Amino acid sequence: MSYGPIELLVVKFPGNQFKGEIAPALRDLVETGTIQVIDIVFVNKDENGKVEAVEINDLDDDDLASFDPVVSDVTGLLSPEDIQQLSQGLDNNSSGALMLFENTWARTFVDALRNANAELIFNERIPRKVIEEVLAATPSE
Repeated sequence: MSYGPIELLVVKFPGNQFKGEIAPALRDLVETGTIQVIDIVFVNKDENGKVEAVEINDLDDDDLASFDPVVSDVTGLLSPEDIQQLSQGLDNNSSGALMLFENTWARTFVDALRNANAELIFNERIPRKVIEEVLAATPSE
């Protein structure tokens, strides 16, 4: 089986503030075949900096249901060491989510590259903030 590009995403929620918009948006990406979630872990960092991880399968029934079908093929590839290291960027008294996902939309392209004996020599995701800054600095005609 071929895979599209696999990415690691870490997001933080300062002050543990949630609005409930993430699960439906993520579910839409999975249902449309844009991505496949490989692993997802939620973390809480208390006021003393202690990190507590919650695997998606450990959520209560209501929270777990909000992520269905996102959780169907979660593999648990993020290790406890990965979770601790990736959580270092969180402020105390905040939460975060760590997600490993495949860009399934790119599978056909990846297969075509392999069949053509192409070799990837560079790939980098450019943050939205950088693009916005470049666009703002570019004179409009």
